[in-house]
Amino acid sequence: MMSRNYKFHNPEGLCFISFAVVGWLDVFTRNEYKDLFLDSLRFCQKEKGLEIHAWCIMSSHVHLVFRSIKGQKPELLIGDLKRFTSRAIVKAIEENPRESRKEFLLEFFRKEAAKSSNVTHYQFWRHDNKPIELWSNKVIKQKIDYVHQNPVEAGLVYKAEEYIYSSARDYADEKGLLDDIEVFRTFDF
Repeated sequence: MMSRNYKFHNPEGLCFISFAVVGWLDVFTRNEYKDLFLDSLRFCQKEKGLEIHAWCIMSSHVHLVFRSIKGQKPELLIGDLKRFTSRAIVKAIEENPRESRKEFLLEFFRKEAAKSSNVTHYQFWRHDNKPIELWSNKVIKQKIDYVHQNPVEAGLVYKAEEYIYSSARDYADEKGLLDDIEVFRTFDF
């Protein structure tokens, strides 16, 4: 069902993917929602063979440069990640007494779900992912730079490594929020 959204040709290859909240809504303005997403990334690293080379959580979308290393198809790995985070974040919004936009967000997610044949209650993530296979060192470096420059371009920080919700710190030889980030140097193809 989800496979129509993905175009992975080399299951062991390094991939870049972005996924956005429906309506490009700014859900990740609250750290607790970003932290839920990070918990899911950690779980996928430990249990599902998600090898992360770069990541960034922006207010309305997420970027990942990753590889699937335990034989799991990348599209299934990402599908699992999106399904789980969708449920967990919607639940957190429902249960958050400080969420001033609760009714607005939940109603928006409900209306989006009604438009989709394969979503029942709430649609959190957009379906139009644009996965890109990264086939050369130059392209890999370009995508990683793009991921890390997102918060700079958005005016959130002056230097990429100042933004804690990304792997830019790992690339500046500092400790980021996630363990086991595979800092890209070069790969032999």
